[in-house]
Amino acid sequence: MLRIRDAALTFVSLCFALIATAQTQQPPATQPIVLHAARLLDVTAGRVVTPGEVLVEGDRITAAGTSVSHPSGAQIIDLGDTTLMPGLIDAHVHLFLHPGAEDLQTVEESVPQRTLLAALAARDDLMGGFTAERDMGTEGAGSADTAVRNAINQGLIPGPRLRISGNAIDILGGHEDANRYNPAQHVLSNADRANSPDEIVATIREQVKEGSDFVKMYETGHDAIIDGNFTTPYQYTEAELKAAVDEAARTGRVVAVHATGEPGVRYAAEAGVASIDHAFDLSPETMRIMREKHIPAVPTFAIIEYFAEHAATPEAAKRERAMLDYHAASFRKQMAAGLSFAVGSDVGPFPHGTQARELVLMHEYGMSNADVLRADLINGAKLLGWEGRIGELKAGYFADVIAVPGNPLEDIGVAQHVAFVMKSGVIYKH
Repeated sequence: MLRIRDAALTFVSLCFALIATAQTQQPPATQPIVLHAARLLDVTAGRVVTPGEVLVEGDRITAAGTSVSHPSGAQIIDLGDTTLMPGLIDAHVHLFLHPGAEDLQTVEESVPQRTLLAALAARDDLMGGFTAERDMGTEGAGSADTAVRNAINQGLIPGPRLRISGNAIDILGGHEDANRYNPAQHVLSNADRANSPDEIVATIREQVKEGSDFVKMYETGHDAIIDGNFTTPYQYTEAELKAAVDEAARTGRVVAVHATGEPGVRYAAEAGVASIDHAFDLSPETMRIMREKHIPAVPTFAIIEYFAEHAATPEAAKRERAMLDYHAASFRKQMAAGLSFAVGSDVGPFPHGTQARELVLMHEYGMSNADVLRADLINGAKLLGWEGRIGELKAGYFADVIAVPGNPLEDIGVAQHVAFVMKSGVIYKH
């Protein structure tokens, strides 16, 4: 009885936390807003202009540059020695996960409790400067992310603009199945099972009915490095993935895959997926196909670093560090091969709102600060289907604006210290 009472109290406290957060949101401004700062980031050109100003009217930017008009009655917000830049984009998040035993939390926590935690995670990501995200699977919470996305869109709770997938799709005994539990207990998979093209199509149709924006599929796993060689079994054939891509396209959607190595990554590229997430090991042929089809890789370094630093044993830490080193070396080969990239952190198993670390790691592993920002903002907007609407400070774009100390072209780490957040013309952090 005490355990049930404690769980109920926790649930109620989460409800009050969300209510309190919603009540502290500032309403949309009825008058124009002029944001002024020492600098402004021109993402496409890879340069900073001085000073910087952005004129916001309603939910849109109407002008941006070194100076803008100051309409009569406009609210002037001077952000001082900061750089104005577009809101950050995370193309690989898990709102329904939090630090701790990932396999246990999906079993022990109810879907209502996980949904409330996801709403709090969305708030934390927004406060961290991420104004747009792609949620890559609820890990067993089904279409509960539909409710979170819709509540954000309706202004009921704070959070990024979201693209959601519901549950990911997986094979029986696949990457997210409950493989290490007593079979007699019939523990459910953290994904939707589909073992044939017909089952894949039926599953996608059900997910679309429940509100998904895109399809997430597991294509590889379990990963290992044996004698210096990366190995991972594939889950779906190219034909099965193509069936998913075609069915998703029928309703204007795309397929993103968890795919770490050969031959699964090549099957995914041949099938024409929208992105290959993780991408630890890509052959020259796979990279050629990805270049031709304009398929970006989404590296996800931050999650591996976190696992290495928080491993349960020294042996586990050594394995994670070896995987990170291998991935970093592969990333450098992918850059040399001319691949395009988007930025995704896999946040969830590590604390929400801290995932700007991913940008720092991409720079540490060889990408220039300007290219990291272009990958995040230009390529991220395109991958999420909001190209021309987010990712730049331009007239006509949504007023998703953040301010960071210092110059992100000189120190990408300033993205970890966001001082101001505006989304759709609403100020959430100042």
